[in-house]
Amino acid sequence: MLNGRDPRIDFFRGLALIFIFWDHVPHNPLGQITLRNFGFSDAAEVFVFLAGYACVLAYGKILQGEGYWMASLKILRRAWVLYVVHIFLLAMLMGIVFFANSKVETRDLVQEMGLTHFITNPQQALTDELLLRFKPNLMDPLPLYIVLLLGLPLVLPLLLRKPWAVVGVSLTVYLLAPRLGWNLAAIADGVWYFNPVTWQFLFILGGAAAVHASRPRVPDTRRLRQQPLFIGAATYSLLAAVITLSWRWPEIHDAVMPAVVSDWLYPISKTDLSPVRLLHFLALAYVTAKLLPGRAWTQNWLAQQSCRMGRYSLEVFCLGVLLAPLADMLNAQVNDAWPMQVFSALLGLALMAALAAWLEFNKNLDSARHACLATDK
Repeated sequence: MLNGRDPRIDFFRGLALIFIFWDHVPHNPLGQITLRNFGFSDAAEVFVFLAGYACVLAYGKILQGEGYWMASLKILRRAWVLYVVHIFLLAMLMGIVFFANSKVETRDLVQEMGLTHFITNPQQALTDELLLRFKPNLMDPLPLYIVLLLGLPLVLPLLLRKPWAVVGVSLTVYLLAPRLGWNLAAIADGVWYFNPVTWQFLFILGGAAAVHASRPRVPDTRRLRQQPLFIGAATYSLLAAVITLSWRWPEIHDAVMPAVVSDWLYPISKTDLSPVRLLHFLALAYVTAKLLPGRAWTQNWLAQQSCRMGRYSLEVFCLGVLLAPLADMLNAQVNDAWPMQVFSALLGLALMAALAAWLEFNKNLDSARHACLATDK
């Protein structure tokens, strides 16, 4: 039987939302401490993996308790909510970007945000928006999540019973997609930046991890340095960090990196979820799970703020998307001076945390009101 909500999932999902916001603000100094600077993967992998984990945890429990059709209905209802949110979020983002662009004279934010298609061909752009073909910068994660969620009813029952069979089929599709050019169409004869045909594998792995975590297993009592898998994962994570940091000094990187390794390693595709990106995330996730095995560490005040943002990930993500161009506008007003960059990044974080706190407060009020009504009856 699948268990309830895991605060560790909320914590890392909240942390991923913070990293996504900071990464989306150009030249932001705090963006230098996000995951993408210390390895091949970034917050996108964290978000998709945890989405798969949380979805299987939530809807698998519904399937076990209320049946397949009720679980499928609730999955489709959630996908519809995400679709409507995506449409309204895109409309709000365009309004904010047009406003911000009117205040910035040195750059064209409309072009940088990928909104030129709407300016040049608004009627076609509206149609493409409804078909999820028009996705300006910052808007890629939600359509990916919608497509992955729509496919969940097809695999959820088998994933709960035989997760390795589903993982095997998913892996086969993941490996074939780049070779056969499988992807969804986007505007101007393009394709989706996050290819759902490959990123589905990470989503499925997250779901399989949720199933695995719910089953009894014998804990490994050996010290970490005596566990070969941990040593291998930690070594790969460290090596990826060294290579990623070396990109800041191209002359050193080119001098040290063997040509045969460079030819094998590059390019590291984010669109098709390159195997080295996938392996880096899995290694990092495994190392983190081993170093933080319990849940007690999520109870301190700072961790609780991240957990709260993770519990309201959709609302916080949407706010982060809208705040990013506004923070960029503020920074541009002072020629990207670093004090303003740090201030705008921290202000955005504070607003995201405040939104999560407000949503939690309202939820608690509703719970208290319902409890009072039930007592009165």
